[in-house]
Amino acid sequence: MKLQNKITLITGGNSGIGLATAKLFIKEGAQVIITGRRPEAIENALQEIGGSIKGIVSDTSNLDDVKALYSKIDEQYGKLDVLFLNAGVAVFEPIDMVTEETFDKQFNINIKGLFFNIQQALPLLKDGGSIILTTSAADQKGFPLTSVYAATKAAVRSLSRTLSSELSEKGIRINSVAPGPIETPIYDKLGFPSEAVDQMKAGFTETTPMKRFGTSEEVAKSVLFLASDDSSYITGIDLSVDGGIVSV
Repeated sequence: MKLQNKITLITGGNSGIGLATAKLFIKEGAQVIITGRRPEAIENALQEIGGSIKGIVSDTSNLDDVKALYSKIDEQYGKLDVLFLNAGVAVFEPIDMVTEETFDKQFNINIKGLFFNIQQALPLLKDGGSIILTTSAADQKGFPLTSVYAATKAAVRSLSRTLSSELSEKGIRINSVAPGPIETPIYDKLGFPSEAVDQMKAGFTETTPMKRFGTSEEVAKSVLFLASDDSSYITGIDLSVDGGIVSV
C-alpha cells in the first residue's frame, strides 16, 4: 500500500493514462479524486473504477473551474498529498494548417491550465507532497505534425524543472512522466481517417526499439513510482516511458 490514505487528485482521470493511474492508486490505498470535462465520462469512470473514488467535473482550461475545484477539495479533505496533472489535448497537423483556435486550445489546456492548477493546489500540498506532470516523448524528439503540441509539452517539461527548484523549499517534489506511443483513446480523437491512424501507429511501432505500443497501465506504474516514497530523493526529472524511442 504505497499510497495508504494519501489524498490524490488526477486531472483527466476518466480515460487512458489517467484512468489506469486512478485504478492503480486505489489499489495502493489512496483516496482518489478524478476530473474531466464531461459529466457522463466522469460517471462512467467512477463506475468502472469503484473503491474510494470521487469525481468532479472541471475544465482544466477554465480558471474559474480550477479555483472551484481546489475550493471543493479544501472543504472536503483539507489537503492534498499527490497531484497528477494529466489532462491534455493533441491536435496533429502541418504548420500551414494550424489555426489560432487550435494553437490556443492546446496551450490553454496543456500549459496554461496546468500552471494554474499547480498554483491553486499549493496551499493544500503539504511537506512531502508530490506533483507529477504528463509531458511526452515529443518534448525531446521532432515528430512531424506535432509542432504546437510538442511546444506545449516542452513548456511543461521546463516548468517541472524550474518549479522543482522553487518548491523544494516547501518540501514538495515535482517530476514529469514522458509517454511515447501508448495505446490510448487519444488517437481516435485526432479526427483522421482510420487508415491514416493505422499508418501513424505502424510508423510509431516501426521506429520504437521495442517494436510495440506501450499500455496505459505501464505508464501508471511509473506515475506511482514518482508519487510514492520510492522516489523520495528524486525531483525535476522527465521520466521517459516510451519503449526507447527517444533514448535509443
